[in-house]
Amino acid sequence: MDRCIVLVDAGYLLGAAASLLAGDSSRSRITVDHAALIQGLRERAESDTERPLLRIYWFDGAPDRVPQPEHRRLRVMPRVTVRLGALTRSDGRWAQKGVDAAMHAELTELARNRACSDVVLVTGDGDLLPGMMAAKEHGVAVHLWAVQAADGDYNQSEDLVAEADERRVLDRSWITKAVRAKELGGICAPPPAPRPEIAAILSAPLPESALTAAAERSAPETEHHSAAESPNGTEERVPTPKGVPTPKDLAALRGPGTQAAQHPASATLRWSSDKGWVERPGGATESAEAAALPTLAQLTSAEQRWADREEDITTVGGDPYEVGQVFARRWMERLTDQSHVPKLSTMYPRIPHRVDGELLRYAARFGLLAHKDDQIDEHDRYAIRAGFWREIDVRTAAEHAPVGE
Repeated sequence: MDRCIVLVDAGYLLGAAASLLAGDSSRSRITVDHAALIQGLRERAESDTERPLLRIYWFDGAPDRVPQPEHRRLRVMPRVTVRLGALTRSDGRWAQKGVDAAMHAELTELARNRACSDVVLVTGDGDLLPGMMAAKEHGVAVHLWAVQAADGDYNQSEDLVAEADERRVLDRSWITKAVRAKELGGICAPPPAPRPEIAAILSAPLPESALTAAAERSAPETEHHSAAESPNGTEERVPTPKGVPTPKDLAALRGPGTQAAQHPASATLRWSSDKGWVERPGGATESAEAAALPTLAQLTSAEQRWADREEDITTVGGDPYEVGQVFARRWMERLTDQSHVPKLSTMYPRIPHRVDGELLRYAARFGLLAHKDDQIDEHDRYAIRAGFWREIDVRTAAEHAPVGE
């Protein structure tokens, strides 16, 4: 049939895009507009092959083959079929299993059944070479697309490139129509003036003692080192410390002779959405008020939970800042006792533990977990909480604005 089909290896496409735009192949370093990406693939395929699109197959890995939020959004889009392989962990690293085999099977079956005249492959794995050769033997023209390599070299199997009938490179200008690198603070789109403290937290350097403690903790794990000269004239490799303070970094300030020693014993460490130690004279009262705040789960009915799921699949993009805003919007809209809002505001920048934990669990559903340690990246956590507080600010200001403004 005179139709084209696109087979996409999502691991290759998004990993190569992350390397190109962020200098790191981790998909947590980019944000993706999946609707724009699918539309771009469709338009490019129809233009290159001069055939109408039959379908786009999206191949990706997922833990236990359970669809993630991005997969649920993709599979309800027109002309898109999602095929999932397993995402398994070995030696502390995640790897896809079964994706190449599924692509090979789909490619050969489509060609054998003459379901299309042209196939577009977006992949770099040489394991698909037998499938590509089989498709050609059945009279199918094979178009191989590559993502522009960050170093200007190939990021595909040379055998795969040699066997393809047509070749195309998706360059930076094409990629950036749907994919962007996350900024340093984890906010992928310029937010409307978040609280200045958030930027201050990210930009503030750690005191020397905290830097030393962070370096000592990361010594066995880090692979990137800076050179220093030892007393005997040889060169030592000193671990590069983290640039973003974490609660563990700040806790190092509590030792003798550090700045924290100047604080009273009643001072407590602020949450990671803030920096330093703070005196909380009303600690018991605050804990009681925090415990009285309802969680979003307690405020959400079964019908609302279903509607939330549909909204997450179809409209929430998964940007960390946006995720925090969506969570805060739902929480405020469903409050029956608005006296909770001023109580929450007095706790800024600390989000009460039960609400904050629920917020981060909600954010984890959008693929924000860093696969290396199953935790949300520190920069993303700042952005999630900044989005939460920004939405609280905006809605509180709107409720108290004079009528007519």
